[in-house]
Amino acid sequence: MKNVVIIGRPNVGKSTLFNRLIGKRRAITDPTPGVTRDPITERWILNGHAVNLTDSGGVKLDLEGFDELVSKKSLSLLDQADAILFMMDCTEVTPEDQMLLKVLRPYSDKIIMVVNKIDDPTREDLIWNYFSYGYQRIVGISSSHGLGIDTLEDTIMGMLDLEDDLDDIDDLSEENERNSIKLAVLGKPNTGKSTLTNLLTGLDLSIVSPIAGTTRDVVKGSFAYKGNEFTILDTAGIRRKSKVEEDVEYYSVNRAIKTIDEADVVLLIVDTIEGLSEQDKKIANLIVRRGKGVVIVLNKTDLLKGIPNERQAIEDRVRFQFPILNFAPIQFISAATGDNIGPMLDTALRVYAQLGRRIDTAALNNALKVWGEAYQPSRGAEGHYKVYYGTQISAQPVRFLFFINRKKDFPQTYVQYLKNCIRRDLGFTDVPVEIDLRERERSESNHKLGQKAKVRPAEERELPKAKPVRKEQNQGGKAKAKPAAKKVGAKAKAIAVKKARESYSSRKKSKAKA
Repeated sequence: MKNVVIIGRPNVGKSTLFNRLIGKRRAITDPTPGVTRDPITERWILNGHAVNLTDSGGVKLDLEGFDELVSKKSLSLLDQADAILFMMDCTEVTPEDQMLLKVLRPYSDKIIMVVNKIDDPTREDLIWNYFSYGYQRIVGISSSHGLGIDTLEDTIMGMLDLEDDLDDIDDLSEENERNSIKLAVLGKPNTGKSTLTNLLTGLDLSIVSPIAGTTRDVVKGSFAYKGNEFTILDTAGIRRKSKVEEDVEYYSVNRAIKTIDEADVVLLIVDTIEGLSEQDKKIANLIVRRGKGVVIVLNKTDLLKGIPNERQAIEDRVRFQFPILNFAPIQFISAATGDNIGPMLDTALRVYAQLGRRIDTAALNNALKVWGEAYQPSRGAEGHYKVYYGTQISAQPVRFLFFINRKKDFPQTYVQYLKNCIRRDLGFTDVPVEIDLRERERSESNHKLGQKAKVRPAEERELPKAKPVRKEQNQGGKAKAKPAAKKVGAKAKAIAVKKARESYSSRKKSKAKA
């Protein structure tokens, strides 16, 4: 696949052009110079062809702070590029532009000079000034308004010897990306996220610096392990909202949080020496709410003191401080030395497999019967709560639906009991499990009207009809009176009267004999 790299000084519109070409807001754009630091690569469909497009950080002359690292990283992309989009601003040529003109001269055969900010027809004549620099391909554009983009794409097509053929899309590469396991690396600043990303990919993708907050955009890489394809997403460190002062960092944090939705498994990186913080707990809440798998990665174990049972004490403290992640596996690693990286990836594979697991409804309800016999829901004001049956409604995230007799005030302790049983007995030991409750329909009226169905008063309901009384046939003789209706207790009364008569008759006979 061909590689196209965008390069230039800070604030000439590189990230704006990058976002426009790929058709989405992937790179952070801001008027502040030097927003982009790490190179960002995305798959770009150029007239039916799959091309790798890379946005690079701005190259500067004054090397202060991150500037030297960013400049070296950007210039290192030139050798691997098949086409270089050298961006300049039509309104001015700076010393940094002059420096880049000299640095890029050896690559002139694969350079397209892109003169940006031709926002209106009055600026079109400014393009002619740039032909004096000796580059053959010069295109004027407006990355903000989209002017000249078609001409730029045609120029790239001609330079890469690509024909306008819609059947040449790299479907295999796209399918591999869809099938790969996506790992998001999240955590506070300066916990070793970028070091781990570079180690796993075997590339110098992310800039590594002891200064917190080095990474801004989401850096994407790929690697293979035990026959499985992985895509790793290195994110900016997430700090507390009160400490986020710059707009750029605000955007960086938002991109990091959105990465949770893209990931299959999250590697939550925690500094083993510093321990957990409130911010780590908030990140954990976000992960669990989205139903993603998570591995707690305790990094920097190479800095531990080697005290007996030190790791067990750290793990116990994490479990105590992290009750919301009591199901999540814990792995100790050192990204700096590569210690225990294999077991960490094995754990991520196990979590991913559990996320995709599905349980047959019959097996679930057989287990539910056993759980109910062992421990039943408590009694409420209106009687006992009951769980009738359940089913798994989704995987990734893992979610179950249980039908009950009454949803109001259903004991949450029993919901947690069901979650624990599902994890223990059904193979979901290391992933978050969500349970939805629904009242079972009791009648047709409830089925149609739901919980608002009302029962009709007794006088409105159809009562059973009385059996017709059969008239006695006229058999002659005296008329017979209609027998009195039997009342409740009539049988007992008749027995009592009979006994009284028998008693009276026996007394009368005894007196006659006397």
